[in-house]
Amino acid sequence: MPALKQDQGPPRSMSEKDTIAIQLVREALLQSCAPGAATDEVLNKVGIDPQLLQTSDARVPATAYARLWRLLARRGDDEFFGMDPRKLKSGSLEFLCRSSMIQPSLAAGLTSGLSFLSLMLERMPAQLVRQQSLAEIVLLEDELDPRRAFTYFTYWMIVHGVACWLAGRRIPILAIELRCPAPDFCDDYQVMFSENLRFDRPRTRMIFSADCLDLPIKRSPEELKRFLAHAPANILVKYRDPESLASRIKHDLRQLPADQWPETEPLAQQLCMSASTLRRRLAEEGQTYQGLKDSVRKELAIVWLAEPSISFAEIATRLGFADASSFYKAFRKWSGSNPGHYRSLILNEAS
Repeated sequence: MPALKQDQGPPRSMSEKDTIAIQLVREALLQSCAPGAATDEVLNKVGIDPQLLQTSDARVPATAYARLWRLLARRGDDEFFGMDPRKLKSGSLEFLCRSSMIQPSLAAGLTSGLSFLSLMLERMPAQLVRQQSLAEIVLLEDELDPRRAFTYFTYWMIVHGVACWLAGRRIPILAIELRCPAPDFCDDYQVMFSENLRFDRPRTRMIFSADCLDLPIKRSPEELKRFLAHAPANILVKYRDPESLASRIKHDLRQLPADQWPETEPLAQQLCMSASTLRRRLAEEGQTYQGLKDSVRKELAIVWLAEPSISFAEIATRLGFADASSFYKAFRKWSGSNPGHYRSLILNEAS
């Protein structure tokens, strides 16, 4: 079976303006490539200037990072950057997809895929758990010392990327908890996965709506071939430009109480543009102002639900809802779960 394909140019879903922080390049090289001349040769081969490793804020095209992943996997016969005692041998991603896509539902596909990865990786056994309206993938680690954040996030990138492909849609992540301390750099991880990343937790897990598990899997051999031809570029989520209009608006909304959020017309005036221009600019970024407000409300709700001292009524008030009932309905719409069950799960109280 073929392994990760050699570079065939970027897929249409990824543009050259999508970028990855240089910190992730350093992390990828840490256990998979000898420092010095070997690293320089590898980076030059994939189109990354080795001098960028000496800078703190550099970014590289996501397509170049994907080429780096493929090259390191091919040279080391390991699609997991040398981060486990057992290699995730070339061809593992294909087998993972092929064995999962013959299952009837995403739940069955994930169970099959996690079993395969648990067999291949010595230190990353995982289990899918469904609890009412929420689902979680839990890493069943038996070692006292946690892995580094990059190891966990690379695992989640593979699992979540394949799950989205199997389902034919993006699966929203409600939260990711990790046993390790927060790394110095988290920005790209928050963009790739979820704003709600929690570190120094008792266990490592990814939480999402259980509704996704019932989605049917309908993938053909031709679709698998196309998916693998562009892997792993197609599981690297586009980096959202921090200077985009949507990012600026969300940043400003986070600084204000929800009852002080401006309506469209005043917001447009603050941004020195007309309301129609504001709507058009956001539409060009695939966004709406209402969608941005809902996104920030969801982010804040998830953070506050992890704090048992904050009541549901107080969260509702902070988010600008008339009452707790309205907040309940909105949260279920956003996440597929009611806030009470989410709080129970996140606080490890669910049975």
